[in-house]
Amino acid sequence: MTDPAVAVEVTRNPRRVVILGIVPDDPLRCNGGINPQRVDAVFCLVPIFNLSHSRNMKRSILLSLVTLLPLSLYAQKAKTNPLTPIEDKQGLPRVLLIGDSISMGYTIPVRNRLEGKANIHRIPANGGPTTRGLANIDKWLGDGKWDIIHFNWGIHDLRHMDDGKRQVEPTDYEKNIRALVGKLKATGAKLMWASITPIPEPPLIPDRTFGDETEYNKIAAKVMMENGIPINDLHTYVSPRFSELQKKQDLHYKPEGSEFLAEKVAAEIAKALTSDH
Repeated sequence: MTDPAVAVEVTRNPRRVVILGIVPDDPLRCNGGINPQRVDAVFCLVPIFNLSHSRNMKRSILLSLVTLLPLSLYAQKAKTNPLTPIEDKQGLPRVLLIGDSISMGYTIPVRNRLEGKANIHRIPANGGPTTRGLANIDKWLGDGKWDIIHFNWGIHDLRHMDDGKRQVEPTDYEKNIRALVGKLKATGAKLMWASITPIPEPPLIPDRTFGDETEYNKIAAKVMMENGIPINDLHTYVSPRFSELQKKQDLHYKPEGSEFLAEKVAAEIAKALTSDH
């Protein structure tokens, strides 16, 4: 008999995912990697009992029950995973957050603070260094209209590689930032640059070293001023409380640190939403 755990057939259409098949007697295990934003309902055939004990039976007879799992079991993922896409609420402006894992930490708190005021999207990945940004920016921007784009690159560019050089050296960083700004300006959205947040002295966990973030912040600030792009200076904002809010020996933040950053990001976006273009 086919293993019930793998006898799952998935049918998809643009608005829902329906699973039809035989799964274990735990309905919660039949999510099968479904995108929670595309699910209306999930149907699973759950075994009730097996009539296979008779010696004369040549095969098992499996009786199943159709179980309906509500969307709410899956939609919760969108509230805890910053990379999960969201659906727009009609009539609200569309905001895109671009950045690395620091921005991933403040994405959901920003979304919560601006609920009912804006649709807060983010790129579906860690933005990484500027080289990754250039390789993916067209895909991340998509075809939709953006009202505000809040963006940052830098920490990954500053990371020292095995040869001792930074992943993206200063000259290339400036060139890449200029190219990315050009792409972002072409969207017609209001743009807002977020400065690179502090990087602590080594040793770090995991073990790695970085260049001086203030050098790259100066490079980015020059590009932003030349292009009339306002700066959300998260570096200055969080620095006085950095040792309190950072994770131990880490450039990332405790939950309260991400909330602190989100407060500033949400406030700047809210101001931009009410200002003239």
